[in-house]
This record gives sequence, C-alpha cells and structure tokens, in this order.
Amino acid sequence: MTFSSLKPLLILFTFFCLPTFAQQTYNVSGTVRSTGDAVEAATIHIIELKHRITSDSAGNYSIDLKAGQYTFVISAIGMNTLRKSIKVKANETVDFELEDNANKLDEIVISTARNERSLASPQMGAERLSMKAIKNIPLIFGERDIMKAIQLLPGIKSAGEGGSGIYVRGGSADQNLILMDDIPVYNASHLMGFFSTFNPDAVDDITVYKTGMPSQFGGRLSSVLDIKMRQGNADKFSASGGIGLISSNLTLEGPIHKGKSSFLISGRRTYVDLFLKLSPDSTINQNTMYFYDVNARADFQLNENNKLIFTGYLGSDKLGLAETFGLTWGNSLASAQWKHIFSPNLNSSTTASYTSYQNKIEVNTGIDNVRIYSQIKDLSLKQNYFWQATEKNLIKFGFNSIHHTVTPGEITSQGQSNYNPINYQERYSLENALFASSDWQASEKLNVSFGLRLSGFSILGKGNFLNVDPDGNIIDNTSYKSGELVKTYINLEPRLSLSYLLNMQSSVKASYVRNAQNMHMISNSTSSRPSDKWLPSSIMVKPEVSDQFAIGYYRNLFDNVFELNVESYYKTMQNQIDYRDGAETFNADNIETQLLYGKGRAYGLEILFKKRKGDFTGWLSYTLSKTERQIDGINNGDWYNARQDRTHEIALVGAYALNKKWSLSASWVYYTGDAITFPSGKYNMDGQTFFYYTERNGYRMPAYHRLDLGATLQLKKRKSYSSELAFSLYNAYGRKNAYSITFREAENDPSKTEVVRTTLFQFLPSISYNFKF
Repeated sequence: MTFSSLKPLLILFTFFCLPTFAQQTYNVSGTVRSTGDAVEAATIHIIELKHRITSDSAGNYSIDLKAGQYTFVISAIGMNTLRKSIKVKANETVDFELEDNANKLDEIVISTARNERSLASPQMGAERLSMKAIKNIPLIFGERDIMKAIQLLPGIKSAGEGGSGIYVRGGSADQNLILMDDIPVYNASHLMGFFSTFNPDAVDDITVYKTGMPSQFGGRLSSVLDIKMRQGNADKFSASGGIGLISSNLTLEGPIHKGKSSFLISGRRTYVDLFLKLSPDSTINQNTMYFYDVNARADFQLNENNKLIFTGYLGSDKLGLAETFGLTWGNSLASAQWKHIFSPNLNSSTTASYTSYQNKIEVNTGIDNVRIYSQIKDLSLKQNYFWQATEKNLIKFGFNSIHHTVTPGEITSQGQSNYNPINYQERYSLENALFASSDWQASEKLNVSFGLRLSGFSILGKGNFLNVDPDGNIIDNTSYKSGELVKTYINLEPRLSLSYLLNMQSSVKASYVRNAQNMHMISNSTSSRPSDKWLPSSIMVKPEVSDQFAIGYYRNLFDNVFELNVESYYKTMQNQIDYRDGAETFNADNIETQLLYGKGRAYGLEILFKKRKGDFTGWLSYTLSKTERQIDGINNGDWYNARQDRTHEIALVGAYALNKKWSLSASWVYYTGDAITFPSGKYNMDGQTFFYYTERNGYRMPAYHRLDLGATLQLKKRKSYSSELAFSLYNAYGRKNAYSITFREAENDPSKTEVVRTTLFQFLPSISYNFKF
C-alpha cells in the first residue's frame, strides 16, 4: 500500500483525534471566605500543576484548567490550611471556607495540610490575629484587648504600663497607620491607654505589617494595622454581650433583608464614675472617669457583582477632677464602601471616609477658667483595583486622596482670667497617592512582589508660614490666601519582597520598603501626653522618610505542629523631629522655632516560635533591637537613644484546653528599661530649686516584667445560646513596675533630692460574664 493511498485515512484519523490533542479548558472560579467574610491574599495552590494564584480583595479567584482531577490547597495568614480535591469537567464555581488557626476544643487537624501561605508568600513581617486567637490571652479589666494582644508579638513594643500605644521596629507611636475598615484612626486609646479604641465584639481580625507593606498602604513610616470590622449575620438575629467589673458591652446583629443584607451594632461603656460617686470622700465622689463607644456596620449585597458597606464609629472619654480640671477626647469615623466585580479577573473597591479626633482640656481655678480645644479632621477617597492579569500575576493599583484640617489649639477664657483668648491658625493640606503592585510567581520556588507608590503632599493656605534659621530665629513670615498652594512634597516609595522555597518545610525571604510620612506627632520625652501635638509638614517641617531592609528564615517543624520565624532588619530614617533643649512646647503658632531635625536608625533581630495545634498552643517571642537619633543641637550632635529604644523584650503566651468546660491561659512579658531623660543636677535661684538636664535619653527606667493568668469556664453551649465566665489576674506576682519616676526636694533636707517611683497595678483581678444567643 502506497503513501498516497493511506493519505485519506491519515486525514480522517487526525480529524477524529484532534479533540484529544487540543483538550478544552474550563474556568474554575469562586470566593475564599472565613466566617462569612472575604479573605484577601489567600494562596490557592494547585498541587498537580505546581502553580499558585492569589485571591483579590473580595476573596475572589479564577483559573483556567484542563479537564481532570486536581488537588487545591488554600491557605492564608493566621488560618488553617484547607485541602480539597476537585474534578474539573465543566466551567464551575467552587467556594472555600477557611477556619482561624486559633485553638478550639473540638478542632480536628489534617496532618497533611501545610502552611503554604506563610512559606511561599513573599510578604514579610506580617501577622494576623483573629478574635478567636485573642480569646486565649488573659484579660485586663475583663476586656480582650486587640492592642494589648499585638504587643506580645516580636518587634512590637508597648508604649508603657497600661498604654495601648505601640512602637514598631524603632518607630515612634505616631508612625503607625491604624485603619478600621480603611478609615484612619489617630488615637487608639481609652482611659489614658488602659483600653483600646477597638471593641473586640465588633472586630473580625487584625493584620499587622511591620515591613513590606503593600503599596496601597502609605503615610506612616513603621507599620500598618489593618483592622476589619465583623459583618453582621445575614440569616438570623443574634445578640451577645458581657458584664465586667468596670465595663459592659452589648452587640446586636441580624438580617435587614434575609440572605442579602445585614446590620451589626455594638456598644461599650465603663462605669468607674458610678463607683466614684459611692465614696463618702468629697475629693473622690466629684471626680469623673469613663468612656463609651459605639460601632455600627451595614452590608447590602445588591446583586452578584455589587456590594455596599457602611461603617460608623463614635467614641468619647471623660476624665475630670471635681470642677477644677477636665479632659475630654474622642474619635468620630464614618465610611461608605462599594465593591464591584467587573469580571472574574477584575474587581474594584471604592471607599469614601471621614475621620475626626478632638481633644478638649478645661481648667477652672475660680480665677482662671480656660478651655483648650484641638482637632484633626480628614476627608478621604480611596480607589483600589485588583486584576488577575495571568494565572501567575495578580496586579493591584489605584489612588488615595485625603484632605487634612488640623486645628492645633483654640484657647478661650471666662471671668477674670489672666489668659487672653487665642485662636491658633488652622492648617490645611491635601495628600494624594498613586500606587501599583504585582504579586508574581516567577517559578515553582520563587515568588516576587514588587510595587511603587507615588505620594504628594500639598500644603494649602490660608495662614502665615515661617522660615527659621538653625538657631530658631524667624527669618521671614509669609502670608497665603485661602486655598493658595504653599508647597508640595513629592516622594517615590518603591517596595520589593521575594521568597524562595528551600524545601516543603522552609523558605527564606527578603524585602525592601520606602515609606514617607507627612503627619507628625511632636512629643516631648520629659513631659506628659497633653504636650503632644499633631503637626502637618510645612515649609520648615519636611516629610519623614524611612528605608527598611529585612531578611528572614521560616520553617515548619514536626509535621507543622510548630512554626519558627526569624527576621532581621535595618532601617534608616530621615527628617526626624525633636524639641530643642528647654523648648516652649505650648506655642502652637510658632512651633517651628522650637524644633530640630536630624536622622535616625533602627536595627534588630526578631524570633517567633509558635505551637499551632493541640490542646496546648501559644508562642514565644524575642526582640533584640537598637533605636538611635542624631540631631544637631541635641546631645552635642552625637547619636543618642530614641525615646522608644529598648534593648531586650520577651513575651511568652500559652493557652491550654483543660476539658470541654475549662480553658486556661497565661502570658509573661519582660523588657529592659526605656530610655529616659533624668536631671543631672540642680541649682537654686531666688530660693527656688531648678533641675537641669544634660544628656538626652541617657538614662534607663527599671526593667519591667509581669505575669498575667486567665481562665474561662463554659457555662452553657447550645446551638441557640452560650455563656461563659472569664477570670483573670493581672500582674499575678505583684511586681511593682515603675509607671513614672520623678524627683523632688527632700522635705526635711532641701539639699537632698528624693526619687519618687509611681506604680499603677498590683494583683489586679477581674471577672466578666459573657453571653450569646
């Protein structure tokens, strides 16, 4: 048989076999969720293809696959890994539900599940804490506090006893971008820091970025705290709450339109002031001390492609000493967010928000009746796009615009006051940013994330703006009209992170990130918080800029029961701000005459060893760090310790599920003393003693350590109702940690100086009753 006679048979054979060689592909798409909320940046690993994709901000993913059987491994920071086998034979939608990896009594662990997200993702310095995980940490005043919980992580330092402020990798307290549902929060504390602004019953989870921040975040040097409010139950009505020794809370949630829309409203109030009134002592029963806050959220699923979310917050603190002194402060927040899906590969998120932080001080001496008021007010618009350009490349881009109004102080007086009313100039500015980033799987082992943020800060009139010489003397004072452009600062902020899988259990990562900051809180290390001021960049006050390099090693141990993370970083900071020696801190209009500028550096090593599974869970964290500044005019121009410098810090956290009724928890913290400025001597003038100071932050507070214990008793647990009693003991062995150290003349011998050490808490027990139905 010749070839020519076979040719028709070959053509016929090829025709019928063509579908086999050109196999059809099908689209598999869906949403990754956790407790009903979308999970952004979850990793979907298809084992057979050795290929990974990432979910977008709405938790959506999409991939084209040929017909066949595939194993999907879905993972995200702070969640248990899910492994699922899927047979692809047509276009279909497959949704995944992830669980938090917090300890649960009835948890069943799949030993083959691997924490792919933490190893393969190029994201460094990120930790996610769910409220279930925070539940295993001992309470203070009966509250499960978010800010106290993250202070137990490496590289995140407490600002002090009872305080909710944090220092992250050498940054000061104002260098942390705190977002609640994408709304900036300027003050995150209640009752002078003993509680945080965030009601745990209204919060779903918090993600902390210490480095390698995604490019959609900017405006602060040190960290991002991305806090997400909980979505209300769209299927049924429920209520939960708690009654503690000094505070109570209540949360209501349910459907507005069943299955399509929901609401959540949660409120708290302390009642310390009610106990004060019971005292027979008139110096106590006339005092005031309380706070309240209310969180609200409403979700509307308009259709498959559109969702609206409305968020609101209102909180206020009141501290008063009879009628002689009053301090009031609080936050007001509101936002509207629209999430839209253009296609399986492209969606967007649009957020318009308002935030306001106000502070009022009242002093009534009978002669001098003075009121001081200050405020920061922002109007913001943020647009995010998420585009799955290819199966190996997720692109994020968008813009952000914020209009700032800063009222540094309004002083009013009544009666025969010696103080004249003063209205310090309001400051206006416009902060804009364009950003884009790409998460790219370069190979089976190498993953890269790179991004760029272009930020611009425009100072607007009206007002007078100073030029000041190095000695603090005013060179000129220029007046600008309302809305007139004074000056614009432009900063280019690149970001790069990469990870390389060494094997199935370990990886190494490296990152570089540049951040710029134009809103500054000026703080005097020798005085108390009322002297702290928020100040926008001006002609004299330049944007702060930081460059951070980090490298890390990550390993899962013993069938993924344990996790070890080791990270090291080096950060340089430009245009750091500090007060001159002997500065007049109250002058808000000419504050530039009291300031000096220089540079800073911070470097350190962080270790986190975590047990994730079993009846006993917890972690050990250790931080070794150094933070310094160099500013001409301070400490003879030599490097000196920054206020937040702290050499060693250790945190040990454990939780044990004793049985189905009882769970126990404990945490122990230790850190070396903070850098502080103490007087180096004293002198007498006209019969009055004055202390003088030399080296800035050249002394140390005593070392701090504390043990907290907790226990939870499950009273009832039914499908429709549950209740529990939570017990805790703060500072269990009664360590007298120094809250402050002051100096005074000895009463019996004025030539001698006494050191006065103030301690806040010893053996502080609490009990709270929590319920849900």
